[in-house]
Amino acid sequence: MMLKPARLLLAILALAAAPAFAQKTSAPSSAPIATVNGKAIPAARVDQIVKQVVAQGKQTDSPQLREAIKKDLIGREVMIQEADKQGFGMRPEVKSALENARQSIIINAMLADYVKKNPVKDAEIKAEYDKYKSTVGDKEYHAKHILVPTEEEAKALIAKLKAGSKFEELAKASSKDGSAANGGDLDWASPNNYVPEFSKAMVALQKGAITDTPVKTQYGYHVIKLEDSRATKVPPLEEIKQQVAESLQQRKLQQFREDLMKKATIK
Repeated sequence: MMLKPARLLLAILALAAAPAFAQKTSAPSSAPIATVNGKAIPAARVDQIVKQVVAQGKQTDSPQLREAIKKDLIGREVMIQEADKQGFGMRPEVKSALENARQSIIINAMLADYVKKNPVKDAEIKAEYDKYKSTVGDKEYHAKHILVPTEEEAKALIAKLKAGSKFEELAKASSKDGSAANGGDLDWASPNNYVPEFSKAMVALQKGAITDTPVKTQYGYHVIKLEDSRATKVPPLEEIKQQVAESLQQRKLQQFREDLMKKATIK
């Protein structure tokens, strides 16, 4: 994939500032690519950025790419020298930003090393997938509901429905739930998504039926209508393996952070 010049420059700017934690670096070239006011710019900096650009599929190594990177690095050196001359590096807000950046770079290097040493195993992915399948169950339900504060209001709504009123219209007018704007529609979901009292009443309904009596939960009183039910559609492991692996890796990183927090003396 080829990048337009403007996008390439943005990519170079980002990569020039970002450390390449996971990449091996080749032996640096000895001669600098340029000298700006007596300060040399090592050729190794060009090599590093080229490697990162190529590894991310943003460009292929070419003389044009290297020339663009060279010009950008020269421009950056001219700018940083002028900024240093004007004392921007000594400003409190700049020092604070530099310290934040330093911390981020070092922490990211440590986390990258942790990920490398603690990879997610296939057995862990399979176990998490099986756990997910057992959680969602083998059936999912498409329900609608109307939530009101009192049992009397719920009974009055049921009476109106039996007399021929439309469920969606009553939901929009009376329901105190966020689904009111959609006529009380809760879309397809596993019974495990709801509190037990709601789930029990919902799964007991026949397709198209409405609860005869209000269903009390911690949120108030519900009038429930079951639109339909179907077998749960769980994607095969191969389709979501990467997502599961990323989720587990994030969980490991979170646990790593929490363990460090517990060991620290914080006052």
